[in-house]
Amino acid sequence: MTMNRSCSRISTLLACGSLAFTFGLFGAQSQDREDERDMAPSGRGIGTRHSYGPQSGAFGPARPCKGCGNGIFYHGGPLILNGTKVYYIWYGNWSGNTATTILEDLANSIGGTPYFNINTTYYDGSNNHVANTVAYYSGTDAYDSYSHGTSLSDSDVQAIVANQNPTDTNSVYFVLTSADVNETSGFCKKYCGWHTNAQINGLDIKYAFVGNPDRCPKSCEAQTTSPNGNAGADGMASIIAHELEEATTDPDLNAWYDQRGEENADKCAWTFGGTSSAANGSQYNMVLGGRQYLIQQNWVNAKGGYCALSY
Repeated sequence: MTMNRSCSRISTLLACGSLAFTFGLFGAQSQDREDERDMAPSGRGIGTRHSYGPQSGAFGPARPCKGCGNGIFYHGGPLILNGTKVYYIWYGNWSGNTATTILEDLANSIGGTPYFNINTTYYDGSNNHVANTVAYYSGTDAYDSYSHGTSLSDSDVQAIVANQNPTDTNSVYFVLTSADVNETSGFCKKYCGWHTNAQINGLDIKYAFVGNPDRCPKSCEAQTTSPNGNAGADGMASIIAHELEEATTDPDLNAWYDQRGEENADKCAWTFGGTSSAANGSQYNMVLGGRQYLIQQNWVNAKGGYCALSY
């Protein structure tokens, strides 16, 4: 869904975005750019290989800065600035699946790289920039053997996170589901993963859902032969990177996104830049911790804005 955001004259000049399309109401706003309101992100913008992720259907807060942005804009919300921590919750049946080592290696090695350094181009209202740091502690992984069955709702995903009694507000808690598990709000059809936040135990907890693309290879896998010999896990690696960078630069869905509600990784979803061929004929575009991965590009918030694999 797209929306024409050009200003129009109705008696007097109204600011862009002054029409409340959702309710059909008119609301006069200042003519200054800082009062422009963009479509709010849904956190599900990665979509599938064949369709964009669903929009939120609502407007976000006004931009607090005038004329800022490189195709993406700051809307005043918090960022995770001093290093993002990653926690994995393995939901379902992962027995004997090499994903547990492939994705642990990803979390251990993505921080401090030229790729994650792209996120340092994002900053808060005091010009504090995101740090090129990701912390992961393998001993903190949690395993949940179908506590909510094989058909999950959004509220089930939140409950799975809450069951782990999360306390770290600078972390992203990833619910990683095995291929026999569905997420009924649109996994494989509308999205391959998503991130959001919620008040859990009185704390602002950030979490994400990442389903196993082996459930729907045509929708959520870029390739069925993959560098690490596990197409589901290798597909999840790119989705995890996507949600990690968005949860860092837009953790509460009110910081960095563009006029259409697309966050930084959304703007580069399913684009991979230059690739090389692995020994098994699959494609990869970076080596992290000694492993080859095919990871989507991210949006650089500098020099006019562009998709890239490094900064």
